[in-house]
Amino acid sequence: MLVPDDPRVTVRPMFGSISAFANSQMFMGLFADELFVRLAEPDRAQLLAAGGAPLEPMPGRPMREYVTIHDWRAHPEEVRTWAGRALDYALSLPPKKK
Repeated sequence: MLVPDDPRVTVRPMFGSISAFANSQMFMGLFADELFVRLAEPDRAQLLAAGGAPLEPMPGRPMREYVTIHDWRAHPEEVRTWAGRALDYALSLPPKKK
């Protein structure tokens, strides 16, 4: 499994697929055939430099802080690393207000 095995993580439907949440913050998921993660700026810049791309559910409207992982199916260990960083980032954010 690519989603971190952590009791603070929940998985639920989003974008017609599934996404993972922690602290009520979405931190990774699938959009069509793209896997995305939510990262702090330094990690985001590193992933973009490594071939990632901004997540754009609607063309021309990127989601701030979310980056897709290039060729994610071929690199599960790399995905787990990014997923861990994304989880850490989500847990550093205040919970969303309902």
